[in-house]
Amino acid sequence: MKKGKYLDLLLRSPKTIFTAGDIAMLWSETHSPAFRVRLKYYVGRGDLVRLRRGIYAKDEKYDRLELATRIFTPAYISFETVLAREGLIFQYHEPIFAASYLAREIEVADQAYIYRKIKDEVLVNAAGITRVNEAAVAGAERAFLDTLYLNTDYHFDNLRPLDWEKVRAILPIYKNKRLARTVSKLLDQEKGKPHGS
Repeated sequence: MKKGKYLDLLLRSPKTIFTAGDIAMLWSETHSPAFRVRLKYYVGRGDLVRLRRGIYAKDEKYDRLELATRIFTPAYISFETVLAREGLIFQYHEPIFAASYLAREIEVADQAYIYRKIKDEVLVNAAGITRVNEAAVAGAERAFLDTLYLNTDYHFDNLRPLDWEKVRAILPIYKNKRLARTVSKLLDQEKGKPHGS
């Protein structure tokens, strides 16, 4: 491959975040010394941004949600990040919250990322998750269930945005009776509220 083509392959990709493995695959290379030298060269020239070990961005305008799902994989955006965006909670949370196979708090370029551990069979189930650009993001109903799964007495400010049919459709993936009872109780409370309250 010609010298300039390596960078072109990355720049033409819709992704804003690449792992070293992604780059090796695009370049059809192994993690050889030449591969590492080329990566270091592009970072040194400012053509790539090294965010943390083994993770690179095209430039400083990378998608932070995409990064959150690439630091630890599998992972998807959920919890307070989605709840606030969907209007289920009103308080703004600065960190980006994600579900993953481990619990961690890290910081990359002044952005906090909080990972909450969720069991594998839930983590890899795509019910209620959509792709937003290059990031996997939970919908309101999945984020609601994820949050209740890990925290039974979580306070939601507004449950009106929820589609309860979707909630019921996603609920079985958790295989959790306590969660099912909590959801049933919250649904009953919502049904008992007068319209517009």
